[in-house]
Amino acid sequence: MSLSMDTVSLAEGYGAVCVFVNDKADAEVLKALHIGGTRLLALRCTGFNNVDLQAASELGVKVARVVTYSPNSVAEHAVALLLAINRKVHRAYNRTRESNFSLDGLIGFDLCGKTVAVVGTGKIGCVFAKIMLGFGCNVIGYDPHSSAQFQALGVRYATPGEIGEKADVISLHCPLTPATHHIINAETLKRAKRGALLINTSRGALIDTQAVIEALKSGQLGGLGIDVYEQEASLFFRNLSNEIIADDVIQRLISFPNVIVTGHQAYLTHEALTTICDTTLKSITDFEQGKPLENEVTA
Repeated sequence: MSLSMDTVSLAEGYGAVCVFVNDKADAEVLKALHIGGTRLLALRCTGFNNVDLQAASELGVKVARVVTYSPNSVAEHAVALLLAINRKVHRAYNRTRESNFSLDGLIGFDLCGKTVAVVGTGKIGCVFAKIMLGFGCNVIGYDPHSSAQFQALGVRYATPGEIGEKADVISLHCPLTPATHHIINAETLKRAKRGALLINTSRGALIDTQAVIEALKSGQLGGLGIDVYEQEASLFFRNLSNEIIADDVIQRLISFPNVIVTGHQAYLTHEALTTICDTTLKSITDFEQGKPLENEVTA
């Protein structure tokens, strides 16, 4: 059950509330939580774009997050999406289950020697880049803030124009901010190398989904692998197999044979879950004991 104005009353009387990426913690919800006695919002995730930090500060509600839980889990999932899209693993799997062993339409390309652009060179981006180097790829990066760890891999930063011109694969690993909202849009897709593959395991709103659909229809974009979706809050983490999905955009996306959508599971490994639990519980314990919060987020 997600946190929203419809469910916030359930938290009444609890000093701490633990939330995830698609829970809504805007000013209205935070005010209701505060009235109910909540003084700590413990995020089981790294991103905090769903929290109104200014409102939290004004209300005296502290916010803590999990700064990093497993860069490997998300980076490896991004690689899994890339391999599956490129080598049509999802299509081959469905065929062989019906005793269809035809190879028609299953041609991919060697990753070795191809140019892979990493947009966002934090911890996850660096792990992804390292894996791609292991495949023999030419890795380039883009980030307004350069990373010594990224450069230590022997790779270089490139301009958005160069990424569009050269990248065979673009993988997004940046946070969602006003500056990165729809960083992939009609204009950037127009400048992209025709047939490039796009991977997004970060935040759904980094891409303009409608623009991506048009690029897929025209063949400008060769394939898409996403673990996040701009309107995922009403869909993900639920079993909707017996319901009619009213979201025509996601329905159109999953109709493409060269698109794979997973339901925000990139983080879902034993190692990552253990770190999330340990870090979140420590934040709650420290708050209860009046200690400083190591992973506090402020406006």
